[in-house]
Amino acid sequence: MTDSELDRVYTALCEALSAAGEAGALPLLSRFALLAMLQIDDPATIEALIGRAARRTDGGAPADSDRLRQR
Repeated sequence: MTDSELDRVYTALCEALSAAGEAGALPLLSRFALLAMLQIDDPATIEALIGRAARRTDGGAPADSDRLRQR
């Protein structure tokens, strides 16, 4: 995925979350995560992504590319 494509889909997610409002954001993210898991279809990859996401939210440095650090 190019940086431009990543920016476009990230913006689409942000807009969907804004439209869902505070009460609807968590259910939307939960549905998105489940759909993404079904698409990825690899438990090891999914578990690794969950771990990477958890490290990002606890204040640690992201284990991802520089593109994520810019967000």
